[in-house]
Amino acid sequence: MARSARRSSRYRHSLKTKVAWGEILSTFAAAIARGKNGWTASELDLTGLADIDEVVDALRDVEPDADLALLFVESDDQYLAILRLDEGEDLRVFGSDSAFVEESRIGAVLLGEVEAPALEIDDLTAGGGEDGDGPAADPDADPLGDAELLADLGISAHRLLALCGQEGMLPSDVTAEICQRIGCGDEVEELREA
Repeated sequence: MARSARRSSRYRHSLKTKVAWGEILSTFAAAIARGKNGWTASELDLTGLADIDEVVDALRDVEPDADLALLFVESDDQYLAILRLDEGEDLRVFGSDSAFVEESRIGAVLLGEVEAPALEIDDLTAGGGEDGDGPAADPDADPLGDAELLADLGISAHRLLALCGQEGMLPSDVTAEICQRIGCGDEVEELREA
């Protein structure tokens, strides 16, 4: 698919997904891929995707030759899920809060098979984060999955958890800060403005 087609107006800024109780959650899913020509960003429509394998296939299709692909899924200004593929394989998943699984079909699809907690919150709050930047994570949050999935890109597990748990930080703020740090902030900003 051509880059201009990925950024066309057919992608909506905010997708709507029904949840079990008949509520509507606002969901934004940004696929970021690093290929030979740098970073590209596309919005993915996750409605109708039945399981994690279909999500992975959709992410892989964004840039088939990418050495790295990331999917940031923001839901209802409360939850963030991050998926990572290296050279189209080796899925790694992180979720800001396990409640996303219970409150949303998309959350269940993305994080339903993740069993391990990301890191003991007590470990994070006691250490204040290895970077020493920013407040400790919210002790009520229950992050899950691989918090180290961005470590090689300069975002440590402690930093990721601190960002997700910082009071006043929305999932979109976390995504923006991560993308800025790894070098694809402009692409994601353009995607949001489209």
